[in-house]
Amino acid sequence: MFKYSKKLLDHFFHPKNMGKIKNPDGIGVAGNPICGDVLKLYIKIKENKIADIKFETLGCAAAIAVSSVLTEMVKGKTIDEALKIKNEDIVKELGGIPPQKIHCSLLGEEALKKAIKDWQSKKK
Repeated sequence: MFKYSKKLLDHFFHPKNMGKIKNPDGIGVAGNPICGDVLKLYIKIKENKIADIKFETLGCAAAIAVSSVLTEMVKGKTIDEALKIKNEDIVKELGGIPPQKIHCSLLGEEALKKAIKDWQSKKK
């Protein structure tokens, strides 16, 4: 049995920003073939800031909590600020993640970078 922090459990049971954005500016998908977790992230950009962000995650408690807390961490941030967020920051924000679940935090970082890259490629 895994020991989850109170904050991780709160984000799992009461996820923030769950859902889809209609006509998103960028979409990032990250998956882990080992455990089957998949995170799909949608972003809306206004004035080089993440104005809105939502997620759809198929996965364990840690994957859902990572998705939820990530959206709260980046909403309102500039693109440059958002790109500086690493999986360690997500883990810290959640009050830790069991070692066997650290890969879930990598999904968050990867999906965010892919969503931003998708937006940047459409801008050109």
